[in-house]
Amino acid sequence: MKSTISRILTINGGSSSIKFALFEAGDTLRRILEGGIERIGLPQAHFRIQGLSPANNLSRPITAPNHTVAVGILMDWLEERSGRDALTAVGHRVVHGGPMYCEPQRITTQIIKELHHLSPFAPEHLPQEILLAEAIQHQFPDLPQVACFDTAFHHDLPRVARLLPIPRRYEAQGVRRYGFHGLSYAFLMEELGRLAGAEAAHGRVILAHLGNGASLAAVHGGKSIDTSMGFTPAAGVPMSTRSGDLDPGLPGYLARTENMSAKQFNEMTNSQSGLLGMSETSSDMRDLLDRETQDVRAAEAVALFCYQIKKGIGAYAAALGGLDALVFAGGIGEHAPAVRARICDGLGFLGIELDDQCNTANEAVISRGKAAVAVRIMRTDEEVMIAKSVCRVLNIPMEKEHEHGQQDANA
Repeated sequence: MKSTISRILTINGGSSSIKFALFEAGDTLRRILEGGIERIGLPQAHFRIQGLSPANNLSRPITAPNHTVAVGILMDWLEERSGRDALTAVGHRVVHGGPMYCEPQRITTQIIKELHHLSPFAPEHLPQEILLAEAIQHQFPDLPQVACFDTAFHHDLPRVARLLPIPRRYEAQGVRRYGFHGLSYAFLMEELGRLAGAEAAHGRVILAHLGNGASLAAVHGGKSIDTSMGFTPAAGVPMSTRSGDLDPGLPGYLARTENMSAKQFNEMTNSQSGLLGMSETSSDMRDLLDRETQDVRAAEAVALFCYQIKKGIGAYAAALGGLDALVFAGGIGEHAPAVRARICDGLGFLGIELDDQCNTANEAVISRGKAAVAVRIMRTDEEVMIAKSVCRVLNIPMEKEHEHGQQDANA
């Protein structure tokens, strides 16, 4: 008997963009299209779709002054193409679940209320994500929606890794290390188990999600024991435009010398720092690698990025008591052999030895055959993790996932 096909839309809302994918769930979970709306709130917003065949592709400018209008354009397009009842459910990446949410949740009025309360935890992300859920609920009130929290993978961090060394009264307010990139890490651990076996996935693993946002996670027994991002996604290693960890005395210094406000400091450390701030030219690793021989600023930006990742790997190997596997993911992690080589250079004492030829070719396994640590490249897929979570929460039949969509080379 043929399985009933369900259609699941996944939504990943950013500060000025929406990424989405559409899946069919039946005997398998199959991605049938993906796309994005970019430059929301700016002139010349853009709507693009990439389907399984060129006939389904779309690329055109739109007017999208806010996220509500933008997601309305997407939903109208889907309705015109497939009818009002074509969708079975919508899954949302929600950046922050706070201290409460460690599992995907069906979105209800109460969940929306709780997310509003959590907005101060992630003011650059949560308000837009809430707007998207509310807009879809208004247009399609009977369409189930599920929130998938990016902090969930790290929810049960050991207490020593979770606590922040500030007055204890703030812990009662939910101020702690949360960690992010959880949907990506959950996918990578599933893939590691599928590719290398359950024993490898339950070993001592460091995951390096290196893209526009970058973080590390130390995983043992399949569970996160530490991660570089903290109370906010701006913490940890340098990223494309985020600073990563800074001296806590810096805000006070800039307030005294430049009259910089907390809002201005937040803007600087989230949008003007990292690779962009150091290089003064680009937030894209590809550009910096192209320019580093002629531009010392680009060379120093690349060097600092690699150095901080290397330090993080050493620290997490210590926390894990050794290392069995290192996984590179994200646009930089997947597509920048030079960056991987520089990060791993000098880590032979941990058992990390790259095969230069495999690394240059971006092969799935890039460590030498007899190396103590297996070093892998994996393509992460947050959207499929959202779709799987929707299936589980809503009891939608789904046996396995077998296709991956295209992904931006610097995501």
